[in-house]
Amino acid sequence: MENSKEVLRIFELQNDIENLNSLKNSSANERITKIKSILQYILNPAKHKLIAEGLFKDLHKSNEEVITTEISPLIITIKEVVKKLKSWMKDEHVPSPMTMTGMSSYIKYEGKGTVLILSPWNYPFQLTIYPLIYAIAAGNAVIIKPSEIADNTSSVISAMIKELFDENEVSVIQGDVKTATKLLEKPFNHIHFTGSPKVGKIVMAAAAKNLSGVTLELGGKSPVIIDETCNIKSAAEKVAWAKSLNSGQTCIAPDYALVHESQLSDFISAFSNTINKFYNPNEKGIESSKDYGRIINHPNFKRIKNLVDNAVSNGAKIETGGNFDENQKFISPTLINNVDMEMEIMREEIFGPILPIIPYKSKDEAIQTIQKLPTPLAFYVMSNKRSNINYFLNNTASGGSCINELMLTSVNPHLPFGGLNNSGIGKSNGKHSFEDFSNPRGIVKRNWGTLKPIYPPFNSKIFKYFKKIVSI
Repeated sequence: MENSKEVLRIFELQNDIENLNSLKNSSANERITKIKSILQYILNPAKHKLIAEGLFKDLHKSNEEVITTEISPLIITIKEVVKKLKSWMKDEHVPSPMTMTGMSSYIKYEGKGTVLILSPWNYPFQLTIYPLIYAIAAGNAVIIKPSEIADNTSSVISAMIKELFDENEVSVIQGDVKTATKLLEKPFNHIHFTGSPKVGKIVMAAAAKNLSGVTLELGGKSPVIIDETCNIKSAAEKVAWAKSLNSGQTCIAPDYALVHESQLSDFISAFSNTINKFYNPNEKGIESSKDYGRIINHPNFKRIKNLVDNAVSNGAKIETGGNFDENQKFISPTLINNVDMEMEIMREEIFGPILPIIPYKSKDEAIQTIQKLPTPLAFYVMSNKRSNINYFLNNTASGGSCINELMLTSVNPHLPFGGLNNSGIGKSNGKHSFEDFSNPRGIVKRNWGTLKPIYPPFNSKIFKYFKKIVSI
């Protein structure tokens, strides 16, 4: 079937008013049953094997990394949603002002209707199923367009959804950019997109034509500050892990490091030693490590290599790493020094295992560098001095922040996760995600009394009393 016809068929099927009302009015138990079916699926050893095989083919992810970064976050999320959904769905009663005497007010959370999830290729399983869980929890019909770049994982997701859900509830439509464009033409009630700021602008422009709600989980250049007081060995180990996980293809990975000049040489040495400890303990080469991933495809490999080549040709220096193998799509974890803000590598998100390092002398100098770039999704500070930490936090903005740790801004379901402007719109995690996929419908109910005293013809005495109440 032609893809455009499939898009229309599924959208019309899900957009049927009886279908949407059925999903909107479904009980917490009905939604929980659907969500638990996802949990049972991913806990099935045979299904886990299929998921892991898809992720290995796409990104060379080890099974251990699959468990840590793709499966475990979903299990934690499902358990949180199952535990909290009934309380989230309850009507939320709110106070009423004196002018509404005799009335009660409450918020009723209901599904928005049709939801489109456009998921990315870097964590293709987790970042597809994660928003799906909350969209189901809120009572919506969902169309998923997984990334065609991670095509093996996308096929696994498609098979999983077909096994677990009816098409009118959740459906997967695979395809390339043309398919995504066709989907974006439809008047979805809400669109959830995870990807780059560049594509995020395209999604937002398309959503504006139908006044669709949007959640944009983007990225940008997230900095890590390494000050003069931190334990440099510990800091380097954390940065090396964060930058090499999934070969640096993580939206909240540190994109560049601001290192106090007194710590620079020690950081470079400690980072290099840590990478060898992680991925080359037997000196057989990082490329031989079963724990180190690959770049998703050749275009992204070439893009990253071009950023490095451009930086080096303009005076940057590779301090450690710098190994490229196009056949394997392998890039070793790499530190680059002597960069400046005019280089391409500092003007776009790297999304690979390359870390530019910029030495700084004063806190003000570090802040000035950060402020030259758009607001990042994540902001990291490695410091043992409270006044430094407070200064850096008070003089920057970001979607989320970590102090003396990395990559955890999205983990706690009680904290909102998401960016600001260029790094994203909307917040997710826990109840924040449930609300993001819900329409908080304000409801006023008359219990006793009447508004007739303020109906025409007007009585001046009544309005004198009214003015006293509202202190006009």
